[in-house]
Amino acid sequence: MKRATLLLLLLGFTTSLMGQAQQRNRQQQAATDEEKQHAEYILANYTKYEVLVPMRDGKKLFTSIYRPKEDSRPYPIMLMRTPYSVAPYGIDKYRNRLGPSAAFDKEGYIFVNQDVRGRWMSEGDFVNMTPHIPNKKDNTQVDESSDTYDTIEWLIKNVPNHNGKVGQWGISYPGFYTAAGMIDAHPALKAVSPQAPVTDWFIGDDFHHNGALFLPHCFNFMANFGKPRPEPTSKYPYMPFDHGTPDGYDFFLKMKALNYADKLHLKGQVAFWNQMMEHGNYDEFWKSRNIRQYINKDVKPAVLTVGGWFDAENLFGALHVGKNVSAKPGNTLVMGPWVHGGWNRGDGDSLGNVKFNAKTGEYFRDKIQFPFFQHHLHDKGEWKAPGAWVFETGTNQWRKFDTWPPKNVSLNDFQLTGNGQLAIASDFTKQPTRRPQSDNSFDEFISDPSKPVPYIDKIGIGMEKEYMIADQRFASRRTDVLTYQTDVLKNDLTLAGPIEVELVVSTTGTDADWVVKMIDVYPDDAADPDPNPANVRMGGYQQLLRGDVMRGKFRKSFEKPEAFEPGKPTKVSFTMPDVFHTFRPGHKLMVQVQSSWFPLVDRNPQTFCDIYKATEADFQKATHRVYHFAENGSKIVVRVLK
Repeated sequence: MKRATLLLLLLGFTTSLMGQAQQRNRQQQAATDEEKQHAEYILANYTKYEVLVPMRDGKKLFTSIYRPKEDSRPYPIMLMRTPYSVAPYGIDKYRNRLGPSAAFDKEGYIFVNQDVRGRWMSEGDFVNMTPHIPNKKDNTQVDESSDTYDTIEWLIKNVPNHNGKVGQWGISYPGFYTAAGMIDAHPALKAVSPQAPVTDWFIGDDFHHNGALFLPHCFNFMANFGKPRPEPTSKYPYMPFDHGTPDGYDFFLKMKALNYADKLHLKGQVAFWNQMMEHGNYDEFWKSRNIRQYINKDVKPAVLTVGGWFDAENLFGALHVGKNVSAKPGNTLVMGPWVHGGWNRGDGDSLGNVKFNAKTGEYFRDKIQFPFFQHHLHDKGEWKAPGAWVFETGTNQWRKFDTWPPKNVSLNDFQLTGNGQLAIASDFTKQPTRRPQSDNSFDEFISDPSKPVPYIDKIGIGMEKEYMIADQRFASRRTDVLTYQTDVLKNDLTLAGPIEVELVVSTTGTDADWVVKMIDVYPDDAADPDPNPANVRMGGYQQLLRGDVMRGKFRKSFEKPEAFEPGKPTKVSFTMPDVFHTFRPGHKLMVQVQSSWFPLVDRNPQTFCDIYKATEADFQKATHRVYHFAENGSKIVVRVLK
């Protein structure tokens, strides 16, 4: 009987898996059929043109134009400028999708895609994150703002049957070009949507966070993208970089130091990597590439800024651009539970093991993005959007606020105390405040650069997109990770806005990185979102909500790094990007502190030096302390929604 019961259970489990596989196959086939039908629709309803658009300095940029065949009414122009190619090339070769979503293609727009200066089929020299020139003296001074202006000027004069209105959008690097285009904008540019825009590659976007290099993201991207393109081409001549292993932790550890990356792997082919290695501080090389300093509420087009709470690449840029322009009526910051670009594709109903119980991507495309452009470019519908349209994780619901962060928040301290306790310095959770036993208590750990803390419990060669929501139990069990947590929460606790980190630390070395993570700890009996026993069980899950790093030598200035005095308690403060999350009753709030996060962040030698020129001899073990002074001790400052 036991054997028969076991066989029935196995049969049921196998049948369930087969049913799930069949359902996935049906969904994939339906998606393929829908894409095929949409591609056929584009062929039937649009005509493609390819032109070289002249810029004010004489260079010409390759531009593809898709015009509706139906000419009974005028259409607005939708522009997207990219360094990633407007392919396919050839007037008889069409894209399968033209606009930000399929709805745009059906509505009717004149879609314009352009290779930016020095990329693919465009003339000129490519410059990464082209520095903006605010007061141009003559036509030889060009930047992405002027190239956008000149492109729109040409389109307005040369493309027939438009209605005089232009929109621009782009995700990631194209988001940077969108942000640049709305500075000193052409009068015809009426609506723009910078989505996950790159804004500052040293402080918070992509390649550096607070001066610390995000190693696999930067290396893997530049190893291919950064290779030269000496003349216009429609075919990229280089093969993707071959790491020779799927194990990024092992690959980058064997590199030994950033100083060896070019000699071992890049072989002088990536000019920007070598330029970076010459600029280890926030000097003019990086400051000139900070586009956010030119973005403010005086931007004239209507702006829809879009970002993802779990965007591992450009969360920083989306938040800063959105905050800079959302003070102007009609401008909106949209933040959803998405990875990089996740709002542009898929349902957006889950990430990794975490479910959001809503098709957030579909909601954004249909209820926010499409109406925004329809109103401003087609004069259809109303646009009465709030200053912030944001998704609250934990409770999994969309919320609207006049400003971001919301006005109705209070600042609250979470103190790091002895015995792994996270003390709540207020009574908003109706729980007792915990205080350290003495004024000189501390926790300490040994940080060994030869055995850095992994950033995720997974083998991968790059920056895994789900790391920002991944289970942190593997890190909690390490001796070089300090863990602090609250008691079980009895009420909802909603955090809305940036997280301020204020640590009091010391080290036996002269430099150190300080990684801080905020985590939602699920109850041990938490329900599993998927009953499939092969999936991760959620009981006790430690979900990362926000984590970031501060390179210690930049604690006072990114321009002028400063060594630590060994053994001396020192304040290290920095701001982590915003969250909008509710810790539900029965959960705990956890904070982890560590000094390596590998290979996500390059290793700090823990000796004060130019890390980009460090050798193996510079890497040393060090003992780090985190102090729990009763007054002015280590703490996390959060904004609690009232």
